Amino acid sequence: MTIEDFCVTIYEKQKAYTTKQNFRSHHTTGVRMVNTYNARIGCFGFAYGIFCMHFLFSEVMAISTRDERDLLINEEIKCPEVRVLGASNEQVGIMKIEDARIYAENNGVDLVLIVPNATPPVCRAIDYGKFCFERDKREKEAKKKQVIVKVKEVQLSCRIEQHDFETRVNQAKRFLAEGNKVKAVVRFKGREMTHTELGREVIAKFEAALAGVGVAEKKPSLDGRYMSITIAPAKPEKK
Repeated sequence: MTIEDFCVTIYEKQKAYTTKQNFRSHHTTGVRMVNTYNARIGCFGFAYGIFCMHFLFSEVMAISTRDERDLLINEEIKCPEVRVLGASNEQVGIMKIEDARIYAENNGVDLVLIVPNATPPVCRAIDYGKFCFERDKREKEAKKKQVIVKVKEVQLSCRIEQHDFETRVNQAKRFLAEGNKVKAVVRFKGREMTHTELGREVIAKFEAALAGVGVAEKKPSLDGRYMSITIAPAKPEKK
């Protein structure tokens, strides 16, 4: 091989190598462009998903924070036709929802849906803010008048000393005077289970000591090693 042939061969190999490298470079650039495009599309999709989740979460929170006692008013009412009552429950008549809203607006009040399951649904033209205030006030007054009865437990035993017995009786009288019930419990230890009549005697003595201030709801009951009786406050005698 002459020097000229050798140089031509080297030139052709170098040219082929350069062409191959350029192809790889263009291919890599194309792949990078595609990957960049996919990444941008992925970021956009992720951002859109976050936006949708935020919107749905906001709607759910708005629904969950709404008081269950709240009624639909004004524009929230979607019924095409309603029966309208006045502030004093007087019959106004059956109207289209648009006319009912206009009627309430002209009277300076709100249109409140009070019976949604009726045919047609029933609405009242009232001041909704005042209505809620009066409703909450009535509920607070009802809670104040509500009496919560608690059950206070008093521990007894078959061999209780007289002084301890009297202490338990005084405790029970105080509980009954407060309007609470008293549950007297006798626990049987060891061989005392073979003499449950001793427990019944202690409970009968305890019940007799509370005569006039408490009344037994039922007879003593035995549950395992425990015998108990529940005593409720005695009702005051009518004069």
